[in-house]
Amino acid sequence: SAILAVVAVSMNLLNGFTGLFSLGQAGFMSIGAYITAILTIPVKNLDGVYYMSGIAPWLRALKEGMEASPSWLQAIYPFLAMIVGALVAAGFAALIGIPVLRLKSDYLAIATLGFSEIIRAIFSSPQMDQITNGSYGLNKVPTFPSVFGLPSLFTPFVVAAVSIALLVLLINSTYGRAFKAIREDEIAAEAMGINLFRHKEWSFVISSFFTAVAGGLLAMFMRSIEAKTFSITLTYDILLIVVIGGLGSVTGSVLSAFIVTASKEWWLRFFDQPLIIGG
Repeated sequence: SAILAVVAVSMNLLNGFTGLFSLGQAGFMSIGAYITAILTIPVKNLDGVYYMSGIAPWLRALKEGMEASPSWLQAIYPFLAMIVGALVAAGFAALIGIPVLRLKSDYLAIATLGFSEIIRAIFSSPQMDQITNGSYGLNKVPTFPSVFGLPSLFTPFVVAAVSIALLVLLINSTYGRAFKAIREDEIAAEAMGINLFRHKEWSFVISSFFTAVAGGLLAMFMRSIEAKTFSITLTYDILLIVVIGGLGSVTGSVLSAFIVTASKEWWLRFFDQPLIIGG
């Protein structure tokens, strides 16, 4: 729920506060998840994970160098891995945003959805076997590290709280007010001196950054990931959370994430069983 709350608020930054109908969240989540998993899997488990084609020599050397670093640095590697994954996702968003953000409405949604599927296909392709393990996926991913001396169970909630707090600060800043102005009327916003493309690009990049952070959390929560985890269905689930919580509502997105998750896992499970009505 905490992980989906971060993605929902990030998507709401685009859809609800900036008025950009983007459906590429699953793609950016996959970037964050794969990079976090690749960087955090211990060296001793690499042969058991990359058992088909082996791991790329340069990647093994990188990971061996990471494990040779001081223990205090190794303790924060999971968080650094999430940040690296988020920065890579933000970089892709900046490049993709140059042509894509000139589109509007349904065309933007189709373009970002197509990007998400392309990323998923690349990660599962045979050419990426030595890096992402192709269609076999990655497993033996370490679970959440402890933070502030709390049990590891609380780590995703702490990271989610910090991420959402940063997004709220952004929304209440001058940039956030510019995003809202673009959502209400692009022509009026431009007449007031707001650079439309630059602000749309920033909104797209920041949303992708925090979406990738959530992807890293998801990789550590599931302990194993594969490309089909980040299918179109995941994007639709996130969109459902945003719509139920209300466009332009951070509180609604957070509450909706918990409600939708509880409904899927507990409250509505009886729909999986045969229903008998009137005999």
